[in-house]
Amino acid sequence: MLNRPSRNTPNRMDLPFVGLTTFARQPSCPDWNALDGADVAVLGVPIDTASSYRVGTRFGPRAIREASMFHGFGPEGVFDFEDEVTYLTADEVSIVDAGDSDVIYADTKRSLANAEQAVRALLDARAMPYILGGDHAITMATVAAYSNEKPFHIVHLDAHFDFIDERNGITWGHGSPMRRASEMSHVKGITTLGARNMAAVSRRDWEAARAYGTIVSPLRKVRDEGAEASLRHIGEMERVYVSIDIDAFDPSIAPGTATISHGGFSYYEARDILKLIARRFDVVGVDFVEVSPPYDPAGITSLLAARISLDFIGAIFHQRARRRA
Repeated sequence: MLNRPSRNTPNRMDLPFVGLTTFARQPSCPDWNALDGADVAVLGVPIDTASSYRVGTRFGPRAIREASMFHGFGPEGVFDFEDEVTYLTADEVSIVDAGDSDVIYADTKRSLANAEQAVRALLDARAMPYILGGDHAITMATVAAYSNEKPFHIVHLDAHFDFIDERNGITWGHGSPMRRASEMSHVKGITTLGARNMAAVSRRDWEAARAYGTIVSPLRKVRDEGAEASLRHIGEMERVYVSIDIDAFDPSIAPGTATISHGGFSYYEARDILKLIARRFDVVGVDFVEVSPPYDPAGITSLLAARISLDFIGAIFHQRARRRA
């Protein structure tokens, strides 16, 4: 190749609307056999065919990626003046965008099987999966992918219990992920934070969740007693998988979702809970689901999901670095 000077613009500003879209402008690695060395692999699972109400979450992964470009960062990381900590440095974490799992239209089960296979590939590469949904049914697949891993506890931020057994024979709807997870031998327990209002659960499913041993801290209890009390039953440095439904947040800051429930966490409430989880536990995977861009005209829901995701990834790997020090 001729040794010619670069014709690319030097000292590029790379504003959020410039360039190819990846999660937070991190490198793209759609070849799951080439993930070695990545600490986090961000995977989209754009499925919404298991939704019982409004659809549109199939566009969630793309919208969150687009929003995350606003929060893009380089190897120097991001300084948080409130914590007086620089997060997301190249020394602490390497993140790649692993693309999306394949979706088979009109076939939810095959699409979920593809998602499970994709997460297994990320785990085989020893990268922590960070999954962008998609409706909450994807959690059945992402959690199932850990069947060959050590057991873990699920921490579930949601307005609803998601413990429906079946509706008209459908057992894989977006209201059933925690019920299906409870049937998996590698899931040690489930804790749900932020459930609220009459539509959160039916009596039958509530009784089934209690019989299984699900620990539920309703929104008002979390506020009254604090997140520390709500998570005290989980052992220090326990392996946890975190499932975040955007409807856990107040719809005033997260209107773009399928099943809105009034009330909900503020940004800082959720951020503090997730930072506590990062500090106290060994986080082995995360999914962030139910962002529906068609109901998010100003894009604030996608921006919130992107911001919370980067906050959480930064906290997880900052705590890992502190433990190694």
